[in-house]
Amino acid sequence: MNLLFTVCGRAGSKGIKGKNFREFLGHPLLFYTFAAIVLYRDKHPEHHIDIALNTDSSEMKDMIEGNTQINALIVPRKEDLAGDRVAKKLVIWDTLNEIEKITRVEYDLVVDFDITSPIRTVEDIEALVDKAKTLEYDVVFSVVDARRNPYFNMVKENEDGTVSLVYPSECTARQQCPPVYDMDASIYAYKPEFLRDDAMLLAGKCGIIKRKDTAVLDLDHEMDFEYMQVIAKYLIYEKQDAGLIEVINKTAELNSD
Repeated sequence: MNLLFTVCGRAGSKGIKGKNFREFLGHPLLFYTFAAIVLYRDKHPEHHIDIALNTDSSEMKDMIEGNTQINALIVPRKEDLAGDRVAKKLVIWDTLNEIEKITRVEYDLVVDFDITSPIRTVEDIEALVDKAKTLEYDVVFSVVDARRNPYFNMVKENEDGTVSLVYPSECTARQQCPPVYDMDASIYAYKPEFLRDDAMLLAGKCGIIKRKDTAVLDLDHEMDFEYMQVIAKYLIYEKQDAGLIEVINKTAELNSD
């Protein structure tokens, strides 16, 4: 298959300044995402894989451009796609269009990786691609088991000030409720034709893969960044994900040359 792996990151961030390229456990946060991509690419030579970084950040561009381990193509972020209210799907679509002009490759899938979800494994990517390559879905994305269930222990406030379940039910135990999931904003695999459609993400035919629950932290505030480093230190470094650590270190070494 022909796969395009995309990483999209803006220069601006309201919650955590410069979060996409700031240091995370001794290395730029960005390197953790690219390390997982490199490991997958090296393990799966049966696929043609191109990697693209879409950014308006000179710092991110300098980190990745010319790094011979990653070999990513750089797509400058267009000004009209740089706002914080722009749907990411539009940015990925633009990246696909620009890369197609360069490579002249017709891609079967576009797999997008979120920079602010640094804890992912090659097995996660394999599960996603394996499910998406059946082409039964417009998009396949990663989820984790939700920590709360709207049929059992999630409530909403009513107009009179009282509260009620988000979805009324007669469940007396969580196990009786329909399973629900948190979208963990980590990896998404798109059919190229769905990217070119104006439809919102969940308007398409969607499939999911389940990942390890790492508390589904969105890196929006400084404390989120601190908590995620604690989790990553355990899952990556203390549990010795040797392959990922090696690639991160090599990426950093090449970046400093």
